[in-house]
Amino acid sequence: GQGFLTDDWRGGFLWVGNHLSLDFLNTKPLDKISSDATWSDGPLATAFIYNVYSYLGYGGFEEQALAALTDEAMFTHAGRNINTWTEGNESPSNVGWQSPTYEWGRMYLAIRQANIAIKELPNSTFADKTLKDQLLGEAYFLRAYYYHQLLRFYGGVPIIDKPYGLNEDYSIARNTYEECHNFIVSDLDKAATLLDGKGETPGRASKIAALALKARMLLYAASDLHDLNTLKAKASTIGNASNANLFAFATGDRASRWNAAKAAAKAVLDINKGYKLNLSAPVSAEEGKNNYVSIAMGGQSAVGDAAAAGELLFQRTHTALYTQEDNWPLGGIHYGINNGPNGYHNWAGNTPIQQLVDDYEMMDGTKFDWNNAAQKADPYANRDPRFYATILYDGAPWKPRPSDVTGAEPANQIQSGYYDDGKGGLINGIDTRESPVENWNGSRTHYYTRKFIDPNPGLADNQSSAQVIPWPFIRVTEIALSYAEAANETGDDAAARTWINAIRFRAGMPATTASGDALRQLIRNERRIELAYEEHRYHDARRWMIPASTIGRGIKAINVTAKLKSGAAANVPYKFDKSKYTYTYTVEDNTSNETRKWVDKMYFRVISKDEISRNAKLTQNPGY
Repeated sequence: GQGFLTDDWRGGFLWVGNHLSLDFLNTKPLDKISSDATWSDGPLATAFIYNVYSYLGYGGFEEQALAALTDEAMFTHAGRNINTWTEGNESPSNVGWQSPTYEWGRMYLAIRQANIAIKELPNSTFADKTLKDQLLGEAYFLRAYYYHQLLRFYGGVPIIDKPYGLNEDYSIARNTYEECHNFIVSDLDKAATLLDGKGETPGRASKIAALALKARMLLYAASDLHDLNTLKAKASTIGNASNANLFAFATGDRASRWNAAKAAAKAVLDINKGYKLNLSAPVSAEEGKNNYVSIAMGGQSAVGDAAAAGELLFQRTHTALYTQEDNWPLGGIHYGINNGPNGYHNWAGNTPIQQLVDDYEMMDGTKFDWNNAAQKADPYANRDPRFYATILYDGAPWKPRPSDVTGAEPANQIQSGYYDDGKGGLINGIDTRESPVENWNGSRTHYYTRKFIDPNPGLADNQSSAQVIPWPFIRVTEIALSYAEAANETGDDAAARTWINAIRFRAGMPATTASGDALRQLIRNERRIELAYEEHRYHDARRWMIPASTIGRGIKAINVTAKLKSGAAANVPYKFDKSKYTYTYTVEDNTSNETRKWVDKMYFRVISKDEISRNAKLTQNPGY
C-alpha cells in the first residue's frame, strides 16, 4: 500500500508508513535530530526532558477547571460536557470532559517519553555526569507524577516501564493499586537520590519535590478509599467488585500506612518549613489576607510578598522554562479572563458555589450559620481572611474597571446583585447575567474567583496584559496539612494542632484546641479552605469517601437584593452602601446547567471504549 510521510525517526532512520525508506539511509536530516545525537549531547538531552514536562500542560490553569467537578465551583457555560460527569451519566462511549493533565491516552504518551529517557540516559555519551543524573532524576519524577495522575483518577493501571518497539504485543493487564503505588514510590525514591544536591529551579523537579509527591502518595494510601475493608463497607459497587484490588490495598496494616504517611510528610517539613509557618500567634486580618494573596501569586505579582515563592515545591511556571502560550485565550496566563467578572469583559468560567462560601469560618473560629440573624443579614462580614483573598462577592472591592465600564461603575466594587433604583424598579448589577456588559458571561452563582487572578491594578481587564502566576502542583502547606491529618489519625493530636495552628496563624485565624474526631473535621475543613481551587478537593472527598455529601448535594447560589432605607436617595451610579440600603441574601438551588447527583461508580473515571478496544486485557472500572 501507499506509505505516508511521518516525522518518526527510529534508530536514526526515516520511516514512511511502516516501511524503512532506504532512499534516506545515508542522509542526515536537516530538520530532525537522531536518537544517537540526542543522547550524546547534554543540551539536546535536556531539551528532550523539557518535552516530557510539556505534558503537564498549564497545570490547573485551564479554561475548565477540576474545581467545577467538585463542591468548589460550577462552570458557567453550557455544552462543555461537564454535566455528563456531574450527573452520573458517564459511560465508555460517552466520556465526560477530561483535562489533558490526567486523560488516559495523554498520560501514557508522557510515560512513553519518560521511559525513553530512563532507558537512554544511563548509556548516554555526553560527559557531564551531574547533568546526566539530574535529567534521569527528573525523568523518574515525571514518570511517577504521570502514573500518580492515572492512579488517582482511574485506579490501578497497566505499568509500562520501557518504551515499546515495533511488532510487540501491546496487550497488558492492569496492575493492582498496591503494585502501582509501590512502583510510583520506588520511582520517587530513585528521583530523590539522583536529584540530591542538584539545587532547585522553578518549574523543574527537585529532591524535595520527589519527597513531597511521595508524602502525597503515602497519605492517599492510608485513606479510607484505599483500604479494602472500608471500601467494601462504604462503596459496595467498587468494594465488592471482582477487581476491587485495583482500588485498595488487599493486604497490609493500615496503621503502618498512616505512620508512613506521617514520617514522609515530616521529612519534607524538616527541609522546608514553609512561608510564615513559624508564627506563635495570629496575624491581623489584613495581613492574613495579604499572606494568602502572596501565596496564590507564587511570589510573582507586583502585589504581594516575593518570599511566598518559597512555599512552592513543584510548580508550572509561565515564564522562562516554558514558552508562554499565544493561542489566546487558553489557560495559564489567561486565567484572569477565563474566570473574572463579566463587568471586566471576563468570562466567569469556574465560579464559587454557596457551599464553599458557607465553609469559611467566622473570624473567631466559629462556624458560619444562616440561622444566626446577624450573620444572615451580613454574611460577608468578619469571615476567615482567606475568604476575601479567594472569592469575589457582591460589594467586594476589586480592580479598576475597564475604561468603557468606569462610567457605569466607578467605585470598583463587584456588583452581582439587584438594587433599588428609587423609582420602583431595580438596577441590575454590572456583574450579573442581566448586566449591560456581556451578560452571557455573568456568573450563575453570583460569585467569582479571586484567587489566582493577579490583583495588580495594571491588569484591569486581564486582556491587554496577561499574568504569569505559577500553578502550584505541590506546596509546603499541603504537606503540613497531610502531616496534621496523619498525626491525628495516629493519635498524635498535639503535633496535628501545632501545624494546623501555624497555618491558621498565618491566615489571621485563632488557634484550635480540638482533639479526636472534632480535630479530624477541622483538619478536613482547613484543607478545603487553604487548598481551594488547587485540585485537591476532588481527590480529598473521594479518599475520605464523603462525595455523596459534597458534590452529591448539588449547587447552591446566592441572590442579593438591596432596598433603599426610608428617606434615603439612590446612589447614581449605584455603589454598595450599608448606610442607604438594606441588603437581603437568599440562598437558592441552581440547576441551570446541571443537576448534580452522586453514584458510587464516580469514585473513579471510566476508561473509554477506544482504550478498551486497543487492549484486550484491559478491564473496565466497576459500574460502567
